[in-house]
Amino acid sequence: MTFSNSVIVWFRDDLRLSDHPALNAAVATGLPVICLYVLDEESAALRPPAARPLGGAARWWLAQSLRCLQQNLGKAGGRLILRKGPAAQIIGALAHETEARSVFWNEIAQAPHQAVAREVEAALATISVRSQSFAGDLLIPPAEARNKDGRGPRVFTPFWRRVLAAGDPPKPLPAPRSLRPAGTSPSETIEAWGLEPQQPDWATGLRETWTAGEDAAQDRLKAFLDHAAGYASARDRPDRPATSRLSPHLRFGEISPRQVWHAAHFAAAERPRLAPDVDKFLSELGWREFCRHLLFDVPDLATRNLQPAFDAFPWRQDARALRAWQRGQTGYPIVDAGMRELWHTGVMHNRVRMVVASFLVKHLLIDWRLGEAWFWDTLVDADAGSNPANWQWVAGCGADAAPYFRVFNPVLQGEKFDPDGAYVSCFVPELAKLPDKLIHQPWRATPLELASAGVILGKTYPEPIIDHRLGRERALAAYAATRHG
Repeated sequence: MTFSNSVIVWFRDDLRLSDHPALNAAVATGLPVICLYVLDEESAALRPPAARPLGGAARWWLAQSLRCLQQNLGKAGGRLILRKGPAAQIIGALAHETEARSVFWNEIAQAPHQAVAREVEAALATISVRSQSFAGDLLIPPAEARNKDGRGPRVFTPFWRRVLAAGDPPKPLPAPRSLRPAGTSPSETIEAWGLEPQQPDWATGLRETWTAGEDAAQDRLKAFLDHAAGYASARDRPDRPATSRLSPHLRFGEISPRQVWHAAHFAAAERPRLAPDVDKFLSELGWREFCRHLLFDVPDLATRNLQPAFDAFPWRQDARALRAWQRGQTGYPIVDAGMRELWHTGVMHNRVRMVVASFLVKHLLIDWRLGEAWFWDTLVDADAGSNPANWQWVAGCGADAAPYFRVFNPVLQGEKFDPDGAYVSCFVPELAKLPDKLIHQPWRATPLELASAGVILGKTYPEPIIDHRLGRERALAAYAATRHG
C-alpha cells in the first residue's frame, strides 16, 4: 500500500480521538491518516532551561496513555507510529518518506511547544508539505483574555468573568468512526523508550490507583457528575471521594476542557439542584485555565518569582528538613499523610497540597522551587502551568497569591478537614489506633494512650520537626524583613 496523498496527524498533549480538531480535520479530507507521536527530548526549546523533561510519575502515565491511544486507534482502523527525536526532523522525514500532502496538529499554548511547532512548520515548508494547527487545549485562546493594555491575567476572578462572558466554548467533536488506513511505516516501541521504572519498580501504587486513557477519562467524568451533589462543600475533605480526579486525564489530553465544560453544564441542566456544585467545579477547571494563560505570558514560571520582592527572601538551606518533608516524616500527620499519598498514588488531595506546600515554604522556610520540583517528579498530573502557579500562590509570590502571613496550622487543618482521622489513618497507618482527638497531634497523647495505640514518638513516628508557633513567627519575621529590606 502506498502513502501518496495521505495526511499526518501529530499527536501531542491530546491523547484522545474525540474532540480532537486536528484528527477531525484530517479525517474530513477523505485521505488516509497517519497518526504520529513524537517523544521529543532533544529540540532546544524542550530542553532546560527553556523546558523540563517529564518527571518520573508523568513518564509512567504517558506510557499507559499511549498504549490506550494505540488500542483506540486500532479499533478505528488506524495505527499509531512512535518516533523519538527532534520533532521537526522526525516529522519532516516521515512526511518525505510517506509523500504526505499535509500535517495537522493541535496547538499547545506554551512557549516551548510553540517554538517547536514553528520549527516543524519551517521543516515542512522546505519540502512543500502543508501544515495546519488547531486550537484545542484551552477554553479560550490567550488573545481573548487580554485586558485593555494587552496584558494577560494576573487575578483569577476578573479572568474567570471574562471566560464566562465569552459564552460556551465550541461543542466537542465526535471521535471518528473509522480511519482510512495508510501504508505501514516503522514504529518504535513504548518499552524501548524506558518511560516506566524497572529497578526499582516504584510504580506499584500508581498501577493500583489509576487507569489511564480516554475511555477511563470519560468514565471518571461521568461517575463524578453522577455523584456531584455536595461537591462545593465536600471538595476540601481528603477523607471523602468528592473530587473529580480528572487532573491527569486533562494533563495528557485524554479529555479536553470543553468536553468537561459541556458535560458539566448538561448535568446541571438535567438536575438544576447541581448548579452550585457544577459552578464550583467549573471554576476549578477555570483555575487550570488561569494557570495555563499565566504560563503563556510567563514561560519561566517555574523558576522566577512573579513578585520580585521575594527575590530577596531569606530561604533556608536545610537538606535534612527537605528530606523529612519529601518522605512524609515531619511529625505533622496531615502533612505526612499528604506526602505519602503523593508518593504512593502520584496525586495529592488539593486541600492537602496547600497544607504541605505552606508547611515547606513557611514553617521550614525552604524555597518553593524545591517543593515544586519534587511535585514535578512525583505527580502524574504535573502540569507546567498549574504546578508552579500553585506553588507561587501558596508562597505568596505569585499571581493572585495568598498573603504570605496566611500560615496554615497543620493541626487545625487536619482536625477541620479530616475530623475522624480517616485520611491520616490510611496513609500514616502507624497512627491509626490513636483516638480521633489525638491523631492530628500525637505528641499531646499521654504515655498510656501512645502505648495503647502502639506509637513510640521518635521511633515509630517522628516528633514534630518544628513547633508550629515558632515556625509561624519565624516565617512572619522573614517576610517582614524582606518587605522592609
